Amino acid sequence: MYLKSLSLLNFKNYNKLDVDFCSKINCFTGKNGVGKTNILDAIYYLSFCKSFFTSVDSFNIKHGDNLFVINGQYLFNNETNENIFCSFEQGKRKRFKRNKKEYDKLADHIGLIPLVMISPYDINLIIGGSDERRKFIDGIISQYNRNYLYDLQSYNRALAQRNFILKQYGKTGYIDTEVLDLYSQQLAEYGSKIFNRRNNFIKEIIPVFQKYFKHISKNNEQVSLQYSSQLHSKNLADLLTENIEKDKIARYTTTGIHKDDLSLLLEDFPIKKLGSQGQQKSYLTALKLAQFEYIQKQCGFKPILLLDDIFDKLDSERVEQIIILLSQNNFGQVFITDTNPERVNKVLKRINGEYFHYSVNNANIEKIQ
Repeated sequence: MYLKSLSLLNFKNYNKLDVDFCSKINCFTGKNGVGKTNILDAIYYLSFCKSFFTSVDSFNIKHGDNLFVINGQYLFNNETNENIFCSFEQGKRKRFKRNKKEYDKLADHIGLIPLVMISPYDINLIIGGSDERRKFIDGIISQYNRNYLYDLQSYNRALAQRNFILKQYGKTGYIDTEVLDLYSQQLAEYGSKIFNRRNNFIKEIIPVFQKYFKHISKNNEQVSLQYSSQLHSKNLADLLTENIEKDKIARYTTTGIHKDDLSLLLEDFPIKKLGSQGQQKSYLTALKLAQFEYIQKQCGFKPILLLDDIFDKLDSERVEQIIILLSQNNFGQVFITDTNPERVNKVLKRINGEYFHYSVNNANIEKIQ
């Protein structure tokens, strides 16, 4: 599966763009702020129905216009053409179509085009709150397990309702225990399934993640992941019962899988405190490559891989190790952005196979090779 061509209309800094891609390596080089990353974000949109960088669709409309359009042509299994269309107009709902047929629910599209993006914004996994790390876990599992996505949505709806009841209790002093119990039961049902899937996922991805980090760092450092959840010690139904008085005082649900976290460890210490910029970038790159391999195993084919400014803040040895990985042809279609054309040319010289190299300058794209 690969993206054959992309068309943009009024998307971010692009007025109009039509560009073709090869099935292997596609590189975009140019100065900062010229629109390289915007191309990757458009490709991300076609997989996840949203931007990688913002949840507000209107922020992606080119300044001065009132709508954007993204259209992608894909080839599946070297024989089936798929057209994916996304548009958003100010004041209207987002439209998403597959082969001209509009989706009733955007969630039905998730998983059709698996994709992994490595970006400087991944640093939020390290420096951000626990919600960033839960989103990371949920985003991976949801790509291949639609039931997980539905369970997660159901859990969040029940959580919102339960929190509303607790908040009202704080205002009125009255609480309908039967209704509260109903939402507690739903939280316990969906939360238990989510916990089990998260737990299994972390166990499976750890050795894959360690393999990639070992390669990038030349085995100089040891890393691990640790899944933190209240459900390791008790089931959620018991936790909700035990903490009901605490919830009433707090006016929200204090226990559940919405409190889960993922500890990112370097030499058994949080990488947030111990790791240098290069170590943190290596850590995140290895984690995302593990995500790639895990999704490939689950869905049976290679996801699209987006590498945004991946070589920045890495020393020459770590860059060389990543280049070796790319040259081994373990990945399918890859998109790379970089400010350094010479560095990209070094990557391309190691690649055995087809590649396209584009120069980007203020939303203008010129094919170099």
